[in-house]
Amino acid sequence: MKKLLYRIFLAANIIFALSLVISYLALSINPARFALPALFGLAYPYLLAVNIVFILVWVVLLRFEALISLIVIASGFSSLSNYVRLSRPSGDKTGTFSLLSYNVRLFNSFEGRNAVNSEKRILDFLKSRQPDVICLQEVYITGDPSSREQAIRSAIGQKYQSHIKFISAGKNRYYGIATLSRFPIVAKGDVVHPGSSSLSIWTDVIIKNDTVRILNNHLQSFRLHRMERSFINEMTNSPDDKEAFREIRTISSSLKQGFIRRAVQAQNVKAAVSHSPYMVIVAGDFNDTPVSYSYHKIRKGLNDAFVTSGYGAGFTYKGNYPPNRIDYILYGDGLYCKRFDIVKARYSDHYPIMAFFSMKN
Repeated sequence: MKKLLYRIFLAANIIFALSLVISYLALSINPARFALPALFGLAYPYLLAVNIVFILVWVVLLRFEALISLIVIASGFSSLSNYVRLSRPSGDKTGTFSLLSYNVRLFNSFEGRNAVNSEKRILDFLKSRQPDVICLQEVYITGDPSSREQAIRSAIGQKYQSHIKFISAGKNRYYGIATLSRFPIVAKGDVVHPGSSSLSIWTDVIIKNDTVRILNNHLQSFRLHRMERSFINEMTNSPDDKEAFREIRTISSSLKQGFIRRAVQAQNVKAAVSHSPYMVIVAGDFNDTPVSYSYHKIRKGLNDAFVTSGYGAGFTYKGNYPPNRIDYILYGDGLYCKRFDIVKARYSDHYPIMAFFSMKN
């Protein structure tokens, strides 16, 4: 009996260790060619946790099999370091300017009780933080876009200039992305994502006599339907195996399309970064994890503010689905990040993230 349990436990360990190896492939394999590694990359933090449990069990039993998961985890240490930072930075913010990025979930307009005064609470929060630059995703308004843009600026205060791109979401309803700056805005533009409601905009601002291009992004979501979300919550209670299998296939298709579209959008954003004549900051909701093709594509040649100056676990999303890290602030040469914070404000299903920069020169 002991031999049987040992073999089962060892087999399970090998399966989860191989799953972690497959997740590493998500960094380099375009999901348009092969999407399976992307799915494993999405599950990376949880595959990692299971492998750590295996290590602890083998260590308690004084077995060398602990090396199986230990070696696999060590081989992907860079992925682990993109999720967890153990060295606490100095936190010195002297001579810095701040940038805050926040997915505001449509100001909770479709979230029932959470919608009451939600926009005011979020704008009051932004006013209290007084960041120099604000990048907002999933902004939702009703009425005249110009007057609502002015109202948002007034509510936050501090004489912000704004760059907002709205798309129509129905009669007198608009969905968009917004960058607000206390520094002068000297140029504006957008990165086009054909056939998608995903939005990316770039905004040139003057900071201490230098121009910095800020790219604010909200990349393709998985677009899981309400029925699919309900299925995820109740999947273990389904009395109809055929129906459950159909739902799994539908969810898999949604996930695959999300991976593929984000890969294309990541290439568009990276092209915009490459063509920038100025220092760049790339912020926003990528809707993908650090163990993904899209994150790896955009980050190449850039620094991740959390990795250089953050502390603790990097989870930025805590909603209906398992927590994960999908919101980022990346930056290029000429800038130095002194501090990075994940602000545990529960006004959305995302946490605001905030970075403090200084100029290297």
